[in-house]
Amino acid sequence: MNDRMTTPWAEQTELSLTRFPEDPRDRLRAWDAADEYLLGHLAESGAPLSGTVVVVGDRWGAVTTALAARGPAVQITDSYLAQRATRANLERNGVPADSVRLLTTQDPPPGRIDVLLVRVPKSLALLEDQLLRLAPAVHADTVVVGAGMVKEIHTSTLELFERILGPTRTSLARRKARLIFTVPAPEREREQDADPWPYRYPLPEGIGPLSGRTVVNHAGVFCADRLDIGTRFFLQHLPDVRGGARVVDLGCGNGVVGTAVALARPDAEVVFVDESYQAVASAEATYRTNADGKAEFRVGDGMAGFPPGSVDLVLNNPPFHSHQATTDATAWRMFTGAKRALRPGGELWVIGNRHLGYHVKLRRLFGNGEVVASDPKFVVLKAVKR
Repeated sequence: MNDRMTTPWAEQTELSLTRFPEDPRDRLRAWDAADEYLLGHLAESGAPLSGTVVVVGDRWGAVTTALAARGPAVQITDSYLAQRATRANLERNGVPADSVRLLTTQDPPPGRIDVLLVRVPKSLALLEDQLLRLAPAVHADTVVVGAGMVKEIHTSTLELFERILGPTRTSLARRKARLIFTVPAPEREREQDADPWPYRYPLPEGIGPLSGRTVVNHAGVFCADRLDIGTRFFLQHLPDVRGGARVVDLGCGNGVVGTAVALARPDAEVVFVDESYQAVASAEATYRTNADGKAEFRVGDGMAGFPPGSVDLVLNNPPFHSHQATTDATAWRMFTGAKRALRPGGELWVIGNRHLGYHVKLRRLFGNGEVVASDPKFVVLKAVKR
């Protein structure tokens, strides 16, 4: 597969780009038509790429790498994998790492922004949260351009840009991609909305130790305003945990699964892991609100940081989307990472939609697997490391 993106600038016509982690079986590119449209517009319009240039939501670092080759830039992302991909792409293209300031969505944003480039996220809540956090740094002369595929940009997307920053319009579509142009209004004329995130709500009854307790969600976390039905089913069928066990809530989201384990077995050590900075912040807030046992919170690439044989139990609700693409690559990496980290006799418990066929993967990987519980939509599976 061609991993070289053509840029609109003559002094650097191509960039070699990859996703992270690099996998020769991954046929998905590290950029798309929206990235190319955005970079092409910046070159054609002669937009000044000076001062503080901020790139928000760059999925694999394509835009950041292209701009950093021309001058300093700031990247803000919710994704650990996107940040790692950016570092790798800077290195493989000979761009000095110190030309980019890498920030997360949990870090304080720059105090002044002269160019703001926003890759529209899947989550409207995350877009709202980020625009509200960045708005005080945007001034009347800030160049603001959003980018996304046509199916990612809706009326509600444009309304957010307009309400928070100023008058907004869109470009014509090009190769199913579209740009968003916003002219920042004077700060005194903007609506001074309070950021509604993080959001707190009480959990329903009948879900075990967390019944009626409070969950905390930062913007962009899956099902941030309610308990999703898959997690609810999982909470009703969690395993009994032995005393002193080391338990990993893998892909923890808002942390309700790991927190439920901590409440049921206070002497267990629970580790919350997710590649989303927003998710891990949510998990820690949910845990601190409800429990006070021994816990650890990690933003990272799945089970990559766990030594072999260091874990007794892994609980996992794997995603089956990577942005707009449907893929089982993330689930497979989670399963293989869990097997490596589990001690002999340790268990991996998985909740998933029935049609995804995770039981086949678990039996191929572990040599065993059983259905713990099922309903017409979901199945809870268990595999044991022999």
